[in-house]
Amino acid sequence: MLTILGFGMIATFLVLIMMKKVSPIAALVLIPALFCVFVGKGAKLGDYVVAGIGDLAPTAAMLMFAIVYFGLMIDVGLFDPIVRGILRFAKADPVRIVVGTAVLAAIVSLDGDGSTTFMITVSAMYPLYKRLKMSLIVMTGVAATANGVMNTLPWGGPTARAATALKLDASDIFVPMIPALAVGLLFVFALAYVLGRRERKRLGYLSLDEVTETVTETSDEKVLVGAGAGTGASGGTGTGSGSGSGKKASGGPAAPSYENEDGETFAALDPHRATLRPKLYWFNALMTVTLLTAMIMEWLPIPVLFILGAALALTVNFPHMPDQRARIAAHAENVLNVSGMVFAAAVFTGVLQGTGMVDHMAKWVVGGIPDWMGPHMALVTGVLSIPFTYFMSNDGFYFGILPVLAEAGNAHGVSTLEVARASLIGQPLHMSSPLVPAVFVLVGMAKVEFGDHTKFTVKWAALTALVMLGAGFLFGIL
Repeated sequence: MLTILGFGMIATFLVLIMMKKVSPIAALVLIPALFCVFVGKGAKLGDYVVAGIGDLAPTAAMLMFAIVYFGLMIDVGLFDPIVRGILRFAKADPVRIVVGTAVLAAIVSLDGDGSTTFMITVSAMYPLYKRLKMSLIVMTGVAATANGVMNTLPWGGPTARAATALKLDASDIFVPMIPALAVGLLFVFALAYVLGRRERKRLGYLSLDEVTETVTETSDEKVLVGAGAGTGASGGTGTGSGSGSGKKASGGPAAPSYENEDGETFAALDPHRATLRPKLYWFNALMTVTLLTAMIMEWLPIPVLFILGAALALTVNFPHMPDQRARIAAHAENVLNVSGMVFAAAVFTGVLQGTGMVDHMAKWVVGGIPDWMGPHMALVTGVLSIPFTYFMSNDGFYFGILPVLAEAGNAHGVSTLEVARASLIGQPLHMSSPLVPAVFVLVGMAKVEFGDHTKFTVKWAALTALVMLGAGFLFGIL
């Protein structure tokens, strides 16, 4: 019964958000609460939610201060050289822009944190997508899938979990998987090329002169570097009819702004914005490298690192209190949206785990594997990892289901290492799971409906995972 209710709860959630009947936050809270009553454990709902919040509180703290930290680094211009390089490559060609999105997301994913990857990628590419009226869902889908492939890095999480759960060395799992992961990443780049071709066919090829012909500042770097502030899921701003006064940043001069036919304002940050700190560039770069190194080396818990980093970055770059308040206020909306989503997700995961639904679902799936599939447990694990890491947290899959799959494989002569490697296959789809807080950073900053992102991304991410699975068998890794 718990198995049916568990799958029913997940299916109800996905259907409602994809049909846009309920907001993600409301769905994450109300649906599990209702199913908790159906299970007959409504009296324990409070305990489950508190336990779920306790588990996700460090993640919420990390995301809150990571948004502030990297938001500040974007404000002060740390990533402007990377953005300019991507924009020079992309020009105004939709193909180059989508491919550039995939490349940028893959590069930034080296830090092992999805939230920072999405913040930097969206901040860099959002203005181009808006000005060219490109689909923002293409941007979120490509970025999430590229990050999913790179999430298999040993410091990204899944590899470390698999190694811990099966008592293996993380390098023994990851290093042999590199060829298959490389194929997966190349497939994402190829997918970006195909999607870019679709966008080019829909929009045509524009030059930057055409895109910015109505802008007072004619330099494309001045217009397109930084983050825009617009609304809408996949539409874009129009060509505009001149530049407005824009919004001032920390009391500085106004940035160029444009208004489309719907009255929607699109503000772009130029390289002379008041928040830039060119004299502190190398300090900020060194601080960021030190922070990422500390994350990888695990010198301190990640939430603590970002709390300290955000406080230091704010104090050094904006020593005056009014400027500090302005910067915090500038990023408050993203912080509130993401932290709210995390705590709402705590209700969902708390009920799934507290009621025992996850355990029953895992046992049902594993018990349904016929004996003749035993010698092919690496294949079974790879296939199961695609939906399972989407429908449940990485902790639930790697600590709850993977050990059972490994034992079943061992009984039929399949090595634990092969099963562990196969368990990484589902990560491209996992990064678009509603149980991953980082995905709400992505869709929130891109102003895309989560249901739209899901409908577009799931098929491409699942196909990427299958390509990685096939490459794993082709290279003899699995």
